[in-house]
Amino acid sequence: MNKNILITGATGGLGLALTQRFSDAGYTVTATGRSARHAHRFHQMNARFIPADITQPDAIAALCLGQDAVIHAAALSASWGRREDFERTNVEATQDLVTQAQIAGVRRFVFISSPSVMTAMKDQVGQTESDLRTYAPLNDYARTKLAAEQYVLAADSDHFKTVALRPRALIGPDDQVLLPQIMALVKKGRLPLLRGGQARVDLTDVRDAAMAAYLALEKIDSVHGRFFHISGGMPVNMKDLTCEMADICGLNMRFFPFPMTLAKAVAYIAENIARLTGAEKEPALTRYKLATMAYSQTFDLTAAASQLGYHPAYNAKETLIAILKGLRHETL
Repeated sequence: MNKNILITGATGGLGLALTQRFSDAGYTVTATGRSARHAHRFHQMNARFIPADITQPDAIAALCLGQDAVIHAAALSASWGRREDFERTNVEATQDLVTQAQIAGVRRFVFISSPSVMTAMKDQVGQTESDLRTYAPLNDYARTKLAAEQYVLAADSDHFKTVALRPRALIGPDDQVLLPQIMALVKKGRLPLLRGGQARVDLTDVRDAAMAAYLALEKIDSVHGRFFHISGGMPVNMKDLTCEMADICGLNMRFFPFPMTLAKAVAYIAENIARLTGAEKEPALTRYKLATMAYSQTFDLTAAASQLGYHPAYNAKETLIAILKGLRHETL
């Protein structure tokens, strides 16, 4: 098996873990991202780093030359922003990458999707890959990730094999998305108590997500054309986790009752006002944020275990706590 691989979005938390995983496995890795901030780390991982903007077709074409496989982890990962930016980065750039990869003779393509495509205003416990989505995505990020995933899987063939992964709530030392969002909530010190604080979430250590991508690529001949849910397999209560994080940070967390009927109305109105006024800043409460705070979303990992051989090796909550303790120590 040829082992030249391109990893997009390599400067993000998951991208760095992917680069390490595939480099350790003997792949010749070309890592790409917009920022050269971590260039020295790629050298340490024996990976070639090429700074590039994947929204530029010419850059994509050059990156794909000589590659045997692509791990596409680059995306505009935000819960708020301009619709055209999400469309260009998450959908059009993915389409261009698939096209250029096919032209360059790439044979295997792993797409890092998102479980946000299934996020809804209801509890979803033990979700499987056969569960049907009967509702529209709650924000432009989810909508465009779903569109990109569907495009990638539709491109699957015997000569260009594709697979998609939906890793949930990634936790790692280089995280630039989830941890800052959680910490912003914790630092407020006072949060609404939604539905009695019963929501549960599957956290995923970024190293497990990288292993899942490795397994998907290695076994793509038997699993191509499909998507898989990936998580740490140990759901945690969001209220309890928030309190534990606040305690580590030396903060006193307080909760106040907030009826869901009122919360939904506030989120709907806030979103519409922000859209009408062209606000760049995300409203304090949106439907997507409300859904992730108030409702459980956990996964049944049977398919990933039986088809990919995926078994989480890390406790993502322990990883998160260790990161927080390290940050606290650095500030003392």
